[in-house]
Amino acid sequence: MTRTTPPRPLDVEALFPELAGHRGTTTRLHPRPGAPDLSQSSVGGPMLWPADEPWPVCRDAHGRGRGRRIEDIRRERRIWAAARARQPYEGLTDDERQLMAMLGRKHRVPGMSDTNPLPMLGVAQFYRRDLPDLPAGPDGCDLLQLFWCPFDAHGPSRYGMLLHLRWRNSADVGEVLAEPPQPPVVGYQGYVPEPCVLHPEQVVTYPFAGLLPEELCARIDAWEDALEEAAEEDDENEAGAAELPGYQYDLSIPPGWRVGGFASWHLTDPSPMDCRACATPMHLLVTVDTSEWDGGSKSWAPVEERGLPPRQAAEPTGVVVGNHGELNVFACPADPGHPHRWSIQ
Repeated sequence: MTRTTPPRPLDVEALFPELAGHRGTTTRLHPRPGAPDLSQSSVGGPMLWPADEPWPVCRDAHGRGRGRRIEDIRRERRIWAAARARQPYEGLTDDERQLMAMLGRKHRVPGMSDTNPLPMLGVAQFYRRDLPDLPAGPDGCDLLQLFWCPFDAHGPSRYGMLLHLRWRNSADVGEVLAEPPQPPVVGYQGYVPEPCVLHPEQVVTYPFAGLLPEELCARIDAWEDALEEAAEEDDENEAGAAELPGYQYDLSIPPGWRVGGFASWHLTDPSPMDCRACATPMHLLVTVDTSEWDGGSKSWAPVEERGLPPRQAAEPTGVVVGNHGELNVFACPADPGHPHRWSIQ
């Protein structure tokens, strides 16, 4: 089934004609639970990985011998989904609570040291033929694959993510790795994606307001302030201010998993993302989002899913980034083979 983004609540270019010069596109991926195969772009699906190529591993020194089992996490999710589907919803049964307590336990892996090579989790793969805003990889590669370590234990803070991105030419893959290695336990259930098929949709997008010319950004801010003041003066609509369409959450950057377009900087001030190899300003490659939409961006919910329970449709992948935020991965437009960078918002 296709997924269709509703028209925006307002024509933002009619309000601010200068935005036409900053217009771009992004491809919303609309991941939804399914059974993708190797030949498809997917989240949490099987990877087109050569049998004779080593699987990505984390070699950073950190604890990796205690955590939850992947199969327990996925079973727990199925139990919650079945409980929420029951009408009327009355929560978990006593038997389900007991089972959930067992599934939530952490396990130790005997003999696992802090430096044992740890298989990374395959998060997603994207074919260029499916996604109009996915750029070509180095040497014309047409398939981008994303992996991460299932433990928050990296970087200076020791609480950061570790990503690995691999470009490849799909036509060059011969025998495929039948049983990719998996980590025996994971440190965080939000790193475990559910198998999802994609329903790509290209939509119009505009830059984060703080990256627009100063005068235009100031006018957008003044317009939003005036709308909020008018709503606050309306005693008959006390919640009106919260429901007003805003530039950031309704008119510019869509939420959810997507490829290309512009990064949101709603959690921090905009930060320069220049290539560390050649200093070229980098472009947004992929956004990994906890939610397809939320209370502040529900105008982006697809037309086909307006009647579904919010959690059923809005959090399909099981992935949780940071404090229910999003991960933005950037690539060098001068040389896509240069190392990627990322930020969490």
